[in-house]
Amino acid sequence: MDDEPVIEFWVSGRPAPQGSKRHVGNGRMIEMSAAVGPWREAVRGEAQRYCAAPLAGPVRVSVTFCLIAPKSTRRTTPHVRPDLDKLVRAVLDGLTMAGAFGDDGQVTEIIARKAYGARAGALIRVAPASALANAREESA
Repeated sequence: MDDEPVIEFWVSGRPAPQGSKRHVGNGRMIEMSAAVGPWREAVRGEAQRYCAAPLAGPVRVSVTFCLIAPKSTRRTTPHVRPDLDKLVRAVLDGLTMAGAFGDDGQVTEIIARKAYGARAGALIRVAPASALANAREESA
């Protein structure tokens, strides 16, 4: 189990949520957020540096999004926008575009969190979920 590939890397930049799309005519849809494209590309670029080949089978993904705290905030955690699920969606699409795995339908486990940090970005970890699946099958 220890010899299974684990991909871990940092993506610098302001994490952007992948939200809704807007229909612009002729069957074309565009992202509502202009920031999601560059963020997704940053994830794709970093993932390509670390992913030698696509992972097969079930995959688990762990992401810690680091956000810069506003100077006026008294919060210790960023329990405000952007929505965590939309941040994850952009990362999964970037990982798929990079070839970390063939399809984000392979993801069977996601651990995601938002935190305030000194620099904006995300720490992303991708690994086969087979070790987790094997442990559950043995205990059943």
